[in-house]
Amino acid sequence: MRLRRTIAALALGLCATFISGAAWAGLPTFCERESDITALEQDRVLRFAGVVREELERSGGKVALISRAGVDLSRFGLLYSHAGVALRGDPLRDDPGGAWAVRQLYYACDDARPHLFDQGISGFALGADAPSSGHVSLLFLPKEDGAQLERAARDKQLALSLLAGKYSANAYAYGTDYQNCNQWVAELLAGAWGGVTGKDGQVREHAQDWLRAQGYVAGPVRVPGHLLMFAGQFVPLVHVNDHPVDDLHALALQVSVPASIEAFVRQRAPQTRRVEICHDEGRIVVRRGWEPLGAACEPGPDDEVMTLAQ
Repeated sequence: MRLRRTIAALALGLCATFISGAAWAGLPTFCERESDITALEQDRVLRFAGVVREELERSGGKVALISRAGVDLSRFGLLYSHAGVALRGDPLRDDPGGAWAVRQLYYACDDARPHLFDQGISGFALGADAPSSGHVSLLFLPKEDGAQLERAARDKQLALSLLAGKYSANAYAYGTDYQNCNQWVAELLAGAWGGVTGKDGQVREHAQDWLRAQGYVAGPVRVPGHLLMFAGQFVPLVHVNDHPVDDLHALALQVSVPASIEAFVRQRAPQTRRVEICHDEGRIVVRRGWEPLGAACEPGPDDEVMTLAQ
C-alpha cells in the first residue's frame, strides 16, 4: 500500500488533474480525490494567494513563469511539481489588463486527456494537496525574453500545437508519445525563444531539438528502487515505455520538472528575478533571490514574514 501511495504521489504531483463533473471511472485513485478544506484553511490559502498576486502586480510586467508545490514528492527529491505561465489578462485575447491567470496543462478526467486550462491565482494556490502548507515560485524575465514568452503563450495556434494527445506524469522529455504540464511549458519556451513553429506538423519535435541544442536538462527524476520503477507500470498516468532503457536501469528519468525549467531560464537569462513564497499554519514567508526557501518554510534574516491567524 505504501508503495502504491508513493507512485500515486508521483502521478498526482507532477502536474494536476482537473475534475469537472463525474470523474472518469477508469482512474478512481486519481480522479475521485476528496478535497475537504476547512474555512480557516481556505482563508489561509487565499491570503497566501493574495501575496502571490501582489508580487505579480509589483513586478510591473505582464508575464511570469510560476510553479507550485503539489503533493509530497520528497522521496523523489522534488518540492515543486507543477509549472505554468502567469499572464495578466485573458491569455487567449489581446487583453494586457485585468486579473492575472495561469495558463497551464491539466489532465481532464472527464475525457481522459490533457487540455490547456486558464486558472486564477487563488484557484492555482488552492490546487495544492495540503492546505496546511504551500510553496509558489515566480520567475520575472528580462523585458525582451518576457515579451517573447507572452506572445507565445497568447498564440492560440502555437500553444495548442504544442499540446500532446496523451498525458503521462513522468513523460520522457524527448519523446512525443506523452506529455506532462512542465514539458508543455518547456516546449513553449522553445516556441518563444527558438522561433519554433508547427508549419510542418512536427512542432514538438522541433521544440525538443531546440531545447537539447540549448543545453536544457530534464530532471533527472531519481526513482528510489527498481521495485518502485516496476510497480509504476501498473499505475494510471505513469508510463515507462517511452523512456530509454538505460535510464530505466539507472533509475534516473529525463522528466521535465519546474526545477529543470528554472535552471534553464537562469542559464539563458541570468538577469531573471526569482521570488519564492511559502506558508505554513502560522506565517507567510517571501524570499527574493535564487537561494531556495526549502520545504520547511523557515525564513532567513532578509526574508519578509507575515503572521497568519491560528
